[in-house]
Amino acid sequence: MANSIASSKSHKIQILLRILAIATTLSAACIMITNKQVKVVYGIQVDARYSYSPAFKFYAFANIVASALAILSLIVVLLMGRKAVHSAHYFGLFLHDLIVTVLLMAGLGAAMGIAYVGKYGNSRSGWMPICDHFGKFCNRGVVSVVLGFMGFFVYLFLTIISANQSRKIPA
Repeated sequence: MANSIASSKSHKIQILLRILAIATTLSAACIMITNKQVKVVYGIQVDARYSYSPAFKFYAFANIVASALAILSLIVVLLMGRKAVHSAHYFGLFLHDLIVTVLLMAGLGAAMGIAYVGKYGNSRSGWMPICDHFGKFCNRGVVSVVLGFMGFFVYLFLTIISANQSRKIPA
C-alpha cells in the first residue's frame, strides 16, 4: 500500500514537472524567436534580431525540441500510469530526460556566451557591447535565458526522478 502511494505521488510529480517543462521551454523559445529591436544609431537604422546569431538560433531551436519532447514524454508518462510498467521503460525515460537536459545545457551555454559578448563586448576582438544601444533586445534575451534555466532545472529534476524510478523497479 505504501509503495503504491509513493508510486502514485511520484507519477503526479512527473506529470506536473513535464507540464512545467513544456511551459518554460516553449516560453523561452517564443520570447527568443520574437526578440528584435530596431534603433537609429548615428542616422543609420540598425536592428538586432535573434536570427543574426547562430548561437541564439541554436538556443531557440533547442528549447523548441525540448518542448516537443516534453509533450511526447508527458504522453508516455500518462500511459505508463495506467498499467504495470517494465523497468526498461523507466530506463528509456531516464535516457530521454538525460538527453534533453544535455541539449538544454548546450543551448544555454551557447546563448550565455553570446549574451556575455553582447553585454560586455570583447576589446581584444574589437567587438563592442550592444546592450547599451539595444536594451529591450537584451532584456528580452535575459528573460528567455532565465526561463531556459528554469526548463533546464526542471529537466534535471526529471532526470533524477526517472533514474531513481528505473533503479527501483525490478527487471
